[in-house]
Amino acid sequence: MSNDNQLLALAEKVVADARGGEQVEAFVSQSRRTTAKVRRGEVESIEQATSAGIGIRVVVDGRQGFAYAGSLDPDAVASALADARDNAIFATPDEANGLAHPDGVTPVDLPGPDDALAAIATDRRVELARAVERAALATDRRITGMRSADWSDVLATSAVATSTGIRVTDSASFWSAMADVLATDGDEVQEAYGVRVGRTLAHLDVEGAGTEAAEKALALLGATQPESRRVTVVLDPHVAGSFLALIGATMVGDTVLKGRSPFADRVGEAIAAPLVTLADDPTDASSPAAGRHDGEGLATRRNTLIGAGVLQGFLHSTWSGRKAGLASTASAVRDYASTPHAGTQGLALATGDLTLEQILEQVGDGIWVQSVSGLHSGTNTVSGDFSVGVTGRAIRSGALAEPIREATIASTLQRMLLDVVAVGSERVWLPGGTGSAALAIEGVSLSGK
Repeated sequence: MSNDNQLLALAEKVVADARGGEQVEAFVSQSRRTTAKVRRGEVESIEQATSAGIGIRVVVDGRQGFAYAGSLDPDAVASALADARDNAIFATPDEANGLAHPDGVTPVDLPGPDDALAAIATDRRVELARAVERAALATDRRITGMRSADWSDVLATSAVATSTGIRVTDSASFWSAMADVLATDGDEVQEAYGVRVGRTLAHLDVEGAGTEAAEKALALLGATQPESRRVTVVLDPHVAGSFLALIGATMVGDTVLKGRSPFADRVGEAIAAPLVTLADDPTDASSPAAGRHDGEGLATRRNTLIGAGVLQGFLHSTWSGRKAGLASTASAVRDYASTPHAGTQGLALATGDLTLEQILEQVGDGIWVQSVSGLHSGTNTVSGDFSVGVTGRAIRSGALAEPIREATIASTLQRMLLDVVAVGSERVWLPGGTGSAALAIEGVSLSGK
């Protein structure tokens, strides 16, 4: 019996114990993450983290009880079921509580775990981390050190069974390569990051992480503080993706229902430039977070959040959908130690038709934002206000010019979406599953000297 079938058999066994009047759900998962770190060609650390557990929900008359066990031992599973039942007795009734029901949507046929990645040997992991470091150091003699050169791979399997008729499994694998590079010129030291992600060993570009980090660090040497002004900024795809992940988090049902989204009650309105189409699509096999089912066992599907600038709707779990009087969008996310809640699973910005060079030429004069600092602490996702530190380069006469540092950019997430004037043609994926191309945004406040 395969591992996913074993997990499903366990989930089904729990659900089979459902009593009259109960709804019972069992979510079972196993995962393995292995990370190899090297420094100066030598192994700094090899870490492997494995987890296995089960989360059980019991719903009776609108009262929901939940409990979990960080073990698949039969006694631990039985104890979690008993605790979930006890917790349901004392829970506050909520008419929106209840498990998902099969909705007839056919799951997409996504590739399963890569066999080669699942069987990768420790020596191979170390060599891949070394390849990241070698690529960075070979870029230029001014690359004088590495804070880290890492390789990570993940194998994860889950199963969901419910007394409402859901029986599904999911398995996936992905890898990431990361570099943190130091460039030195005299007494000046600049630091930059690079990352690559993928789902199989057949599509490796670990050297790209090292080279990207090195080139970004080199580009910052000699950086100075820019003049304060309003400016058009061009966001590196990784930076744009980080902003989009924050915006996506404001477009989930749980956040909207709590009144903590700046986009609540704006469905049908133009909230972005017509160039902007933003969708959550876990069925996109190119996303490292792609999957056939959500955390409640419903088949994943493409959900457009912003279509040609117009807000189309929000992402919902079964609970938030019922609260809003809508169906689930199959957007429940979770692990075995938590109840499901609405979240993004494959958020991506539709690409445009401009190369980076064409975007720079269109902008003429502005700022290329290579990295940001304090993104989460500097952004209020309730009001949308943000002010974050940036490094990058000036854009002058349509080309990249001198490097900049010790500057901040400020605006609001709402204004940012409306002020998009160009979208790049090449999408880059972040390890968390958000994808974006370069973005040009006008009218941003730049604070420097």
